[in-house]
Amino acid sequence: MLGYSERTYQRLESGNYHHPPVDLLRDVARLYGMNEQEWISLCRYARGEDPPGPLYDTSGHALPAAWADAVAGITHPAYVTDASWNLVTCNDRFHALFDSGRAPVNTMRWMLLDGRDQLIDWATAWAPLVMPQLQAALAQRPDDKVLRQIEADILADPLAQPLYEKGGASIHPDGDERPIRHAAEGQGWVTMCVAQPLAAPGSRCMILVFRPGPRRTGSRPRMLKAQENGMNA
Repeated sequence: MLGYSERTYQRLESGNYHHPPVDLLRDVARLYGMNEQEWISLCRYARGEDPPGPLYDTSGHALPAAWADAVAGITHPAYVTDASWNLVTCNDRFHALFDSGRAPVNTMRWMLLDGRDQLIDWATAWAPLVMPQLQAALAQRPDDKVLRQIEADILADPLAQPLYEKGGASIHPDGDERPIRHAAEGQGWVTMCVAQPLAAPGSRCMILVFRPGPRRTGSRPRMLKAQENGMNA
């Protein structure tokens, strides 16, 4: 049915096909109608690694509705975006960050194009770290129309274009501390805590720990790790 020899599938099924090509695994996964979790498991068992991208182009744009309740109960500004950085849900504390009193429809666009007035040191503390995330997302989702339009608008912007073409290696902001002007509380900085809803590859849950005042310098964020007695020091 897929155009491969019977022997090829027998090797895959028996576990004797070491490091099979991703294209073969994707064809098999789609033939069997696997979901994204099954797709990840298949790649881990067959290749010892996570897949290079989602199984379906539509993945990453819907997640369990319970996330809305979870985000609403967080005491810090928090939100969830889909794989295109479109806002899926957020709490009132996140809305309060913005001059308009409403969170942006797309957080990637806001950070790179529309939110510069609130993002302190945008050209040094924000853009060089956010733009590589857009590039990494497009490497996995080259046909994402929302992200492609953001990229086109960046390349047409005289301030953003040279920073985008310079590139970079930052692919997630977990633990980053960046300066920002809070609409209600004034100048401060946020520490970013990032998680991913596993049912929606490419989506992200962001918790922003905001503290007013000057940005801290010269220190790295404190790291937590499990202790022998099961308690964090």
